Amino acid sequence: MTTQSEQALENGLISTLQDMSYEYVQIKEETNLYSNFKAQLEKHNAKALADIGRTSFTEKEFEKICIYLEGGTLFEKSKKLRDLFPLETEDGQHRIWVEFLNKNHWCQNEFQVSNQITIEGRKTCRYDVTILVNGLPLVQIELKKRGVELKQAYNQVQRYQKTSFRGLFDYIQIFVVSNGVNTRYFANNPNCGYKFTFNWTLPNNEPVNDLSQFAAHFFDKCTLGKMLSKYIVLHEGDKCLMVLRPYQYYAVEKILDRVQNTNKNGYIWHTTGAGKTLTSFKAAQLVAELDGIDKVLS
Repeated sequence: MTTQSEQALENGLISTLQDMSYEYVQIKEETNLYSNFKAQLEKHNAKALADIGRTSFTEKEFEKICIYLEGGTLFEKSKKLRDLFPLETEDGQHRIWVEFLNKNHWCQNEFQVSNQITIEGRKTCRYDVTILVNGLPLVQIELKKRGVELKQAYNQVQRYQKTSFRGLFDYIQIFVVSNGVNTRYFANNPNCGYKFTFNWTLPNNEPVNDLSQFAAHFFDKCTLGKMLSKYIVLHEGDKCLMVLRPYQYYAVEKILDRVQNTNKNGYIWHTTGAGKTLTSFKAAQLVAELDGIDKVLS
């Protein structure tokens, strides 16, 4: 197997994402992270700000937003990510509904990529590649050079979760680990093991293991936006995050297409242990959000 360094993989991935219209942003540490977050949040909420004749939040208003985002567990923060925050303006004259993630028009989010962000937690850590959506770090990618067992990258993510993730990094929803020739993704759920990491596949179930190919499919901005907005499950019973496997994603997409575009019935074939309950739950949840719900019930 040809050896390729982590640095080469990192540079190649960043170049691929830039070619896919991700903005590269250099973020060295937390101060830079919050400054970038403020700018991106203002960009994402430009219309709401324009409605009150503004283009930015005041420092005190941004402080209120950050205080709101600080509280709660990972599960509670994942709910905040998907909710609107009613911000009273500093002058007391207006209320702005601040949006952190556009769930309904998922392509209309602000996508950036950064690398080697340093965070001071119980240990000082530098993270390989981070995808930011509207300024929030929502996807973290850990890389190992070709030939290194992929589980080493997974174990490193586990160490980060225990020792250094804090602040805005508590909003990570998805992790990706890769050694260039094998790439897997998984939800930010510290209680799940390596068996809950998944390869991405094409609709015909062809695996996508190569990092550059994975990036081209999974990190397509509309695909990633949809995964973050629609295909992460917030499990109320266990208070944890779950992410759909590719065949579950494609099954639900087909169900939604059938509901919206035809009166015909259909079926999805699953084997034992394939995740029928999660597929059914997510399909029912998303069908209920469609304008055509009356059609389903009739």
